[in-house]
Parts: sequence; C-alpha cells; structure tokens
Amino acid sequence: MEFHAGEHAVLLVHGLSSTPVEMQPLAKRLHKAGYSVRVPYFKGYSYEAGYDAHSVTAWRDWQNQVMLELRDMKRQYKTVAVGGLCMGAVLSLSVAIEASKEISGLSLLATTLYYDGWSIPWYRFLLPLGYYTPFRYWYAYREREPFGLKNEALRTWVAREMASKTSSIAGASKLTLPAIHEGELLIKHVRRNLHRVSAPTLLIHAEEDDVSTPRSAELVANTISSDKIQKIMLHNSYHMITLDNERERVADETISFFNGLTGNGTNSENQAPVVSSPRRLSLVRSA
Repeated sequence: MEFHAGEHAVLLVHGLSSTPVEMQPLAKRLHKAGYSVRVPYFKGYSYEAGYDAHSVTAWRDWQNQVMLELRDMKRQYKTVAVGGLCMGAVLSLSVAIEASKEISGLSLLATTLYYDGWSIPWYRFLLPLGYYTPFRYWYAYREREPFGLKNEALRTWVAREMASKTSSIAGASKLTLPAIHEGELLIKHVRRNLHRVSAPTLLIHAEEDDVSTPRSAELVANTISSDKIQKIMLHNSYHMITLDNERERVADETISFFNGLTGNGTNSENQAPVVSSPRRLSLVRSA
C-alpha cells in the first residue's frame, strides 16, 4: 500500500502476522495531510496467502526489511518518519536503535513490550517455550475477543471474520509459535537498547489496552534518549487504536506531531506542540 504526495514521507509498520489494512485509516489521513505514505508487506512477518509456521523468519530479517524500506524512502523524500502498531511499534523502535538519525520522528501506537493486558490468558508466558518442542509447527495461539476492539459493532464483525476465515482487518486468526518466539526475541532486544533511540517520539496508548498496559509506553518514555517526547493516553479504546473508537484522534495527533517536526501543514488548526529541550522531557496528554 503506497500513497504519493509531498516531500515528507511516513513509513508505517503493521502488527505481527497482520496486514497493512490495519494501518489504512491512518495512512489515508496522513496522505490527505500531504504526506507520502508507504505500508509494506514484510516477508516472514506479515500475514499473506499461504502464511504458516514455516513461513516465519527471524526477527533480524524483519528489522532488515524495515531498514531497507526506510533507506529506499530516504532516497526519494526529504524526511521519513516511522510509525508502528503493537509489534510494529516495537519493530519501529528496533530500527530507530540502529538508525535514529535517519528518522525524522516516531509514532508508536499501542507499543507492546509486555504482554500484560487484561485479556491475555495466564498461560501466555509459556507459549514461547513451546517453540522448543515438536509442537511448534502445528500448535497456534488463537486470537480471542475482544480482538483489541472496544467498538462493539466492529468487534462483532471481526469475530465473524475470524470464525470463518484465516484473517480479518484485525490480523490473523491465529499466531504461530515461531512468530510468538521471534516476537519475544525482538522485544528483549529492544528493551535492552531503548537508550539508543534518539529520534523525536510520539507515544499513543489506550488506558484500557487489553494486550499491553501503559507500562510499555511508560518504559519507552522513561528510557529513550530523545529530547522530544509526547505521550498521549486514550480513554475509549482497547489495543487496536488505529481501528477503534479513537482512530481519528490517533491520526490527528500523529499528523500534528509530524507537522511540528517537518513544518508540513503549519496552518493546521489541530497542530499540537512538540516538547523540545536540551534535556529529555515527556508531555503527557489525555485524549
């Protein structure tokens, strides 16, 4: 998925075993605001036809693919910002660890550095261990309600899709053990190296995130080295904030943050201030 517009661009990274569709509302809003936007498929990370446990590649390969997209866009556009949802936010951080100076800004949505939300089953922490057993290629963790959605109508529709198909707008109906295992390795790498992230960063997280509590966003805000940090808490969404009740607010805040960094759309009425200081600061706002 790609939209061409101005000289400032945004690379969006969807969640693990999902598709660019979950980023489409945000991508379209960014494009309308004058940004060129790219939302790629990533081999071994994205859900595609024929995707299964054998299709999953190592997290380093995921990171390399995002890096290649970033550098390809850098050759075409004046600035490139990066945004990601869930594991896509973690993957965005992993790229920023290596290349913060190449990134004009980060929009980290529902960052998942801990699976500690209220809908996560107690045995979730055991799943990566299954990777080291013969079951790794046939067992899969089935996604369950509320599917990261507080919006009841959308949740009902996704439930029907999940029951009859292998994927929906909210991602794949099942997560394979190899995908879970590689995701855990990526999370560990990012948590160890957060201090190396210096790109300006926007964090948007739902107070009631059913997958990952605000603890993940707080860790990022308190650890990265950027002197431009903005953290926004949402109060009417669950995990899938690009699709849920406050998706328009997510787009508004992302556009405003990027505008403040690039000067794009300086006449926007919704533009929010970006915190800037010689010292690392965090601005927390409620949406």
